[in-house]
Amino acid sequence: MLSRVADSLYWMSRYIERSDGILRMLKVNYAYSQDSISEFSWRPVLRLFTYLEEPEAKKLETNPRAILQYIVTDKGNPNAVVNIVTRARENARSVQDHITKELWQCLNDYYHTTKEEWLAHWLQKDDPITILDVLIKQGLLYYGTADITMSRGEGYSFMNIGKFLERAILTVDLLNVRFINNPDIDTAADAPYWKYLLLSIAGYELYLKTYRTGFEARNVVEQLVLNNHFPRSIIYSITRLQRYFDRLKQEGKVNNYQQLDFMIGKLLSKVRYSTAESIINQNLHQYLIDIKNDLYAIANALNQCCFAYS
Repeated sequence: MLSRVADSLYWMSRYIERSDGILRMLKVNYAYSQDSISEFSWRPVLRLFTYLEEPEAKKLETNPRAILQYIVTDKGNPNAVVNIVTRARENARSVQDHITKELWQCLNDYYHTTKEEWLAHWLQKDDPITILDVLIKQGLLYYGTADITMSRGEGYSFMNIGKFLERAILTVDLLNVRFINNPDIDTAADAPYWKYLLLSIAGYELYLKTYRTGFEARNVVEQLVLNNHFPRSIIYSITRLQRYFDRLKQEGKVNNYQQLDFMIGKLLSKVRYSTAESIINQNLHQYLIDIKNDLYAIANALNQCCFAYS
């Protein structure tokens, strides 16, 4: 497979995963802001997902409807969902011979949904949660279509490498967003926030089945970082990243793979041999930053190793 094709498949998958993560982040924060009895700030979300300067961010941070419109539908925002999905579609269009017709149609439908004029109106006037759910379901449809129609070849491996790398980064952000301004895990988030967080990433039922003591920070950290059976956990994503990289390596599709193999293995070991207590004791916020930096380093190594970037 040409490196150009592999690169497009990889980024197509990363962009779709990124749009899903942003929508879930918006959903949990909007729902929590409506129920929070204390003053709620959107500043951490704006810092993570926009390039706004401080004065612009300050104007927006107390207006959730304006924030939703800016992050979802504003074409002037490079990291808006509408622009991310557009870039995913452009990558897919350049490699249509390497994806199924069904997957292309699914992604094209997602693209046209983000372009609908009623989307911005509904975000402003109606229940935003409903609109966010519509877009999240478009992403879920993409995942299902990719899973049941794509052949398990080289292209599928690159798609999954992109998906799970991006998912690990987004789970880090989702867990860390409440601690950007306040690193104290005992005061930065309360039980209702943990509940909304778990609901937004389909982890609520698993949490209730696993833990009987209510919503506690230690248990949430354990599920989102260390649970091998939770598909949005950090360890699950890194394990799958290693699995699909190993497939490429065994087929001889990756040159000079030793450094990248070492980086993925080292990060997986770092997470695997952590506990919820050790993570919290050493400062959750800093631990998540370190994980994110390691994931970015792996992404840069992938660019050089697999896609011939200098």
